Amino acid sequence: MPQPRTMDTVQAQLSSSLAQLKGKLGQSPTLQKLEEKTHVPKEYIFIGGAFIFTLAFLSGVGTGTLCNVIGFIFPAIKSVRAMESHASNEVTQWLVYWVVYSFFSVIEIFAETLLYWIPFYYRFKLGFLLWAMLPQTRGAKYLYDNFLKDILKKSESKIDAVLKDAKVTAGRGENGNKKDG
Repeated sequence: MPQPRTMDTVQAQLSSSLAQLKGKLGQSPTLQKLEEKTHVPKEYIFIGGAFIFTLAFLSGVGTGTLCNVIGFIFPAIKSVRAMESHASNEVTQWLVYWVVYSFFSVIEIFAETLLYWIPFYYRFKLGFLLWAMLPQTRGAKYLYDNFLKDILKKSESKIDAVLKDAKVTAGRGENGNKKDG
């Protein structure tokens, strides 16, 4: 019995994979509209988009914006869903994520000049954000339980004092007098 040629095997596997991808993408109305307008199969549109996205990310184009979108949009959607479902463990997970995200963002503001010089910083940041947010890893909970909780507990009175001073300062007008209202 003759052995199938390698190229025939690869082509058969590729066709099978494309058929599976087409089946999964068949549920996307956006890709369906794009396929109708461009006359390009939706699986090719998806593969092309994924390739362009990967190329842009690896070259560094828009990585900062991408990190901020991924670090904010997905968790915001999941947070709203958790609040609406009243699932306390999910609400807690996303509250912890937002505490870690906020802490990370504040540190990032002060270290921005240094971070600029770190190669592939945004790729590392994206990996960190995914690790922190994904329910499979629960990285934010790990960071909170092992590091942030103790720091915040020790600094609670200082944080409260700063917030109180900020509130008093915000209540004054430009000339230092109390605002009307």
